[in-house]
Amino acid sequence: MSPTTPVSLPARLLTFAAAMIGGFWNMVVSAVDRISDFVSDWLWNGKKALYGLAVTRILFGLTALGLLASNFGTRLYTFGPGSAWNGEMAQPVSDFPQIWLFSAFHAVMGNGVAYTALYLLLAALAVLFVLGWRFRIVLPVFFCLWVGFIEANDMVGDQGDNMFRIALLLLFFADPAARWSLDARRRAKSGDWFAVGSQPALLGTMFHNLALVALTAQVCFVYASGALFKAGGEPWEQGYAVYNPLHTARFGTWPVLTELFTTWGPLVVALSWGSILVQVAFPLALLTRPTRLIALVGILSFHIGIAVLMGLPWFSLTMIAIDAIFIRDRTWKRLSAGVAKRWEASKTPPSPEPATVPAG
Repeated sequence: MSPTTPVSLPARLLTFAAAMIGGFWNMVVSAVDRISDFVSDWLWNGKKALYGLAVTRILFGLTALGLLASNFGTRLYTFGPGSAWNGEMAQPVSDFPQIWLFSAFHAVMGNGVAYTALYLLLAALAVLFVLGWRFRIVLPVFFCLWVGFIEANDMVGDQGDNMFRIALLLLFFADPAARWSLDARRRAKSGDWFAVGSQPALLGTMFHNLALVALTAQVCFVYASGALFKAGGEPWEQGYAVYNPLHTARFGTWPVLTELFTTWGPLVVALSWGSILVQVAFPLALLTRPTRLIALVGILSFHIGIAVLMGLPWFSLTMIAIDAIFIRDRTWKRLSAGVAKRWEASKTPPSPEPATVPAG
């Protein structure tokens, strides 16, 4: 074909299509490369949310201590030999007490003295859990005893126990004692176990970050699935779901507050529908900083409401502990520095005012 011969329309279309396909392919390859680089850098280049996971560790330990302390007076009736009436001492509902790793509490349920000793041991481990002392040793022992304790009596558990157990399992692969712990203080003096950049250190970083991803996915699934389940029920659809449990003997723990929050119909509707909206929007709200702040404030208010109005503080504290991973490390460091500054200022006595000499 000579240079002056006009190009036919089909040839032009083919050339245009080839250029479009080539451009689209290059765009896809470039996007895949950028995503691959981002994922690789995120997984291998440093452990993420170290302060957030430290807060998770601390609040988990406090949750365990709070539950053990609040039930200490009735421990033998609720969990020990006095609970034999429900039949779980002979035949537990959960399969965990039948597994030897988690069978310690079930094995001593009939002995009040032995049960109390094991109960106090679990409380001591919870204190070490909060302090982050020899965490890699304390965590497995605490995990086995805690699961055995909670699952020995299925009648007194709630969904917070499931999240607590799942999160504890994921903490095996993370490093929650890297900040604000006795282990962190010891590492600062003697150095990390593995050299920076070594293969064990890189693997530890990868497992830590993957555990963080798994914990995030679990929380998002719980919130989103819970919201969708609620949305399918008539009480939630009609907007009066919050009213019902607050007027029962089990969950209406503060009658004055119950009346305050349920007397005005529009407020009941707002609380019912608002809880669904906060939960279902939570996963997507994490994608940007402004929406993440709104989601965290909303979900924190949601859990505080459950803790106060429904008398479920340990469930709420468990979920708040996990949600701490969504607050950036620099925010936690800034809060810590502010608290430390005010603490030091409170210990410093005010300087005396200079004496004034009267005129004349």
